[in-house]
Amino acid sequence: MQGEMPATRAYSPVARTLHWIAVAAVLVMIPVGLTMSYRGNVLDIWDGLTNGLYSAHKLTGFLLLWLMVGRLAYRLVHGAPPDEPTLAWWQKAASHLVHWLLYGLLIVVPLLGWIGVSLFPALTIFDLFDLPALAKPNEEAAKRVLSIHGKLALATGALALVHIGAALHHYLILKDGVMRRMLPWAK
Repeated sequence: MQGEMPATRAYSPVARTLHWIAVAAVLVMIPVGLTMSYRGNVLDIWDGLTNGLYSAHKLTGFLLLWLMVGRLAYRLVHGAPPDEPTLAWWQKAASHLVHWLLYGLLIVVPLLGWIGVSLFPALTIFDLFDLPALAKPNEEAAKRVLSIHGKLALATGALALVHIGAALHHYLILKDGVMRRMLPWAK
């Protein structure tokens, strides 16, 4: 039939599930990270709420790191569906660049956080257990690493907004199959 859009293949159910869990984690991590940093470093409030925010941030970041390592391994083994056929070459290139930058940042940022809290040391989670230390205590190094962690976290958030904006543009304006490929109910 003339004018019919080429068929779009969805990501696998596993890939979609891992994607949306990562989305939820990032949507929690960034505001919690900003709030805990503001309370602790700007307002100098170190109470139960601030400690709880730090614990939640560290635990979620630790879990996000392993989720992303698993997600990357799954992607490397199983691949991804072919690009949306309606995309121009530069859109495909931009899409691949953004996706791989997000994969990298969502591994590097939590890893830097873990290294930073190891250097500080501030490995305790909700006064229940400690994360394993990745480095010997060095508060000056901790400040440098955590500063880089924070800047890269903000860059990750900005890149995620670009990713979300592009997906919504394709879904709402272009009405092509780009976003449908990752929707939980996609077939």
